[in-house]
Amino acid sequence: MVVVALLGLLGLLATLQYRWLGQISDGERERLQKLVQSDTVRFAEDFNREIQNAYFNFQINADVWRAKNWNAFNQPLAFWRAKTAYPDLIRDFYFVETGSGGENLLRFNRENGAFEAAQWTEELNKLKPALAAEKAFQPVNTENSALLMPVYDAEKTVDRILIRTPRSDRTKISETAPKVEMPKRYGVLIIKLDENVIKNQILPDLVKKYFSASESADYRLAVVSGGGGQKQIVFQTGDVTSTDASARLFDLSADNFMFFANREFLSKTEGEPRSGGMVLKKFETKASKQMVFTRESGGNREVEVLSSEPLPQARIRVMERQGDEAGSWILNVRHTAGSLEQFITRTRQKNLAISFGILSLLAISVVLIFISAQRAQRLAQRQLDFVSSVSHEFRTPLAVIYSAGENLADGVAKEEAQVSRYGNLIKGEGKKLTAMVEQILDFAGANSGKKRYDRRAADVREIIDNALAQCRSLIAEKGIAVEREIAENLPPLVADKNALSRAIQNLIGNAVKYSNGGKWMKISAKNGGGKIKIIVEDKGIGISAKDLAHILEPFYRAKAVVDEQIHGNGLGLSLVKQIVDAHKGNVKIESELGRGSKFTIELPNQSEKVKA
Repeated sequence: MVVVALLGLLGLLATLQYRWLGQISDGERERLQKLVQSDTVRFAEDFNREIQNAYFNFQINADVWRAKNWNAFNQPLAFWRAKTAYPDLIRDFYFVETGSGGENLLRFNRENGAFEAAQWTEELNKLKPALAAEKAFQPVNTENSALLMPVYDAEKTVDRILIRTPRSDRTKISETAPKVEMPKRYGVLIIKLDENVIKNQILPDLVKKYFSASESADYRLAVVSGGGGQKQIVFQTGDVTSTDASARLFDLSADNFMFFANREFLSKTEGEPRSGGMVLKKFETKASKQMVFTRESGGNREVEVLSSEPLPQARIRVMERQGDEAGSWILNVRHTAGSLEQFITRTRQKNLAISFGILSLLAISVVLIFISAQRAQRLAQRQLDFVSSVSHEFRTPLAVIYSAGENLADGVAKEEAQVSRYGNLIKGEGKKLTAMVEQILDFAGANSGKKRYDRRAADVREIIDNALAQCRSLIAEKGIAVEREIAENLPPLVADKNALSRAIQNLIGNAVKYSNGGKWMKISAKNGGGKIKIIVEDKGIGISAKDLAHILEPFYRAKAVVDEQIHGNGLGLSLVKQIVDAHKGNVKIESELGRGSKFTIELPNQSEKVKA
């Protein structure tokens, strides 16, 4: 009952462990998902911040371009180069005047800090459709690694330029919003980016910053260009077949940045004025109380306000994205295990395997302890039976010796023949006692590991003859006929002949003891299969299949033998096995209940090994 209760408790623990690991896995999945999404978003924010700085830093009105006041351009350029960590990000600047029909192209000369006339190249010709677009104007052209900055007439100054992605949580207040006429576009500033700097400097630095820590090192990244409807890999640290987190790169939306041309909209503590009266305010959308957007309606702009507070009237330019992937790169992040879900599943399976393995070991230990206790109990019972049987075995010869000695001492036997008969009786019973004591000592020595065997070249026939000689009186007493069949020219054994002889004597003694009235016994020896086989056969009571599996165990006696009160102590066959094992051999038993037994001692043939 205790064992069953313990196993039931382990089953309950296994059930609870399964549930707990499931809850832990769910929590770990949520934590890792938030972590990788957070790192991915911050990766994209840092990247986009570099692009935003390279873009919004050069908002200059048309008066600068008309007057060719290049100093007003060089100042923000110097400011940007001093602040950025990647001054080589911008490769070239080009300016295209809208009213020139797209033919008036200027290129910035870094040596003299001025824009000069330039020729259209094949690379720049690819930008002409994007430059001509009005309503669908896109500030980012990733296919040609360019940022497009619109330049407006100074007569109608644009207070703010916002670039946003579509949102569904804006409240429209068209009846209270002012309608203003937006200025015309004077031209477009083309900011050519160096794609090698992006791929070989910015992206690797961000990977090192966000995905090189121990917990984030198990992720693979891929930057994919979504322009034109075809996915192209721009940068990757490994194959990304599925996505655990993603974010948009080249995102110039106004969710994080707003640029103002009129510094009066901000207090002096909110920002510092830059050249051209430009003031930058950075804020998070969720923390902002005010957000202004406009949409085009005819020739005017319809303003959408996300605020409960009144806003000053302002002219705002909004550039809408045409889709989630238009003009952007997509950063995809995947766990090395295939996906974050697969990683969590494998981790859970591993934890379950370890936990259930430990619980299984505990269950197996409980069962083994129970089995060991049962075996110890059986062994203790056998030892008690052994003590009882040995006491009985000792009592009989001691009683005979005591009676014979008493008769001799009392003068009952006076004649020489009687004295001789009593002497032989005492001698025979003393010999039996000596044999039993030696058997017990041999068993104790073998089990203690201190038994030493004197191995020498020995003749098989001589060993068998010696065993038969020692058992001659026992065989003669029962009137058993012994058949011998010993092969000629048997090779010598390397063995302790006395120990081996005692093993054969035990087999002969058992054949006589359990003969059940039978008068036949056979002893044979032969060589074959690289082994010398010594066989003792009888036609006695035999051994049942149930007892056959335990017959060589110490102290074991079959129930039928005990019930028949056949004397013995259960050590004989155990000693045979110990002696044969010490000689690198084995014992085989063939028996059928009621029809006799056949014991075979197989010993290695040393001469066969020498030939091999």
